Amino acid sequence: MDRIIEITSNNRHLAVERGFMAVFEDGKEIGRVPFDQIGAVIANAHGLTYSNNFLVRLAEQKAPLVICGANHVPVSVLLPLEGNYLQSSIMSAQAAMKETTLNRYWKEVVRAKIRQQAAVLDAFGLESKILKSMALKVRSGDSENMEGQAARYYFQTLFGKSFRRDRTQTGINALLNYGYTILRSSVIRSVVAAGLHPSLGLHHCNQYNPMCLADDLMEPFRPMIDFCVRRLVGDGCDSVTADAKKRLVGVLSCSMPTDKGSREISYVINDVAVSLAKCARGESDTLNFPSPMSDLALWGI
Repeated sequence: MDRIIEITSNNRHLAVERGFMAVFEDGKEIGRVPFDQIGAVIANAHGLTYSNNFLVRLAEQKAPLVICGANHVPVSVLLPLEGNYLQSSIMSAQAAMKETTLNRYWKEVVRAKIRQQAAVLDAFGLESKILKSMALKVRSGDSENMEGQAARYYFQTLFGKSFRRDRTQTGINALLNYGYTILRSSVIRSVVAAGLHPSLGLHHCNQYNPMCLADDLMEPFRPMIDFCVRRLVGDGCDSVTADAKKRLVGVLSCSMPTDKGSREISYVINDVAVSLAKCARGESDTLNFPSPMSDLALWGI
């Protein structure tokens, strides 16, 4: 599995040493990781510096550098210019996709997300019939905003009636921020590796967001992070501790059932991105989202 490397200590320097990513403190090497094992690097500390060779080698690995600001929210992503040998033709086809086609694929995304949210509620023995019904009502382009309606019911059922999703808040919200940052970095890498342009979304279209497509494709995988956060909270964790980070990063290495057998979530994300690239080029007409995870699979997270 590609590893997500997070730098959380201040004043570290990142450089290249004989094919390894090396971390230095006060001029002394304190750790190293082979570049061919890196899926993304998350910079989540103050005073970090980077050698040019490090940034070049990271780009050659097609791994993003995610820079975080307050409350573990990403504020910048450094991406490679070249991600796939068919990149030019894939991006051209992606840009030419019709609105009706994009709306149909967004319907698939929203339906897959709501079904996975229902599976998370089922795993905790919570009422999920409303979500299962909403999933069946999703129309092209989600014209009736079933995603938003489902989210309100889902979060309050999962975390309590008083919970409100707010990226600026601490506690559960900060844990979700961190988990989503890990997930988003993995999706960004998969999008770039598949030859897709990350700013050309299916639904998200904010002109100030260069990662619209990643934000679209990560939606059905968010509930896996939510499940992990609910377990952390149940274990008495209410902040982004070292143990919480370890468990949230570990979500991507957990297995989920697919039509290809049991596969790590990070590889399933790759499959989804590749399936969209095939759709753009007219080689397929369906996104390869897996079925909702079973209780047994979820409790493996």
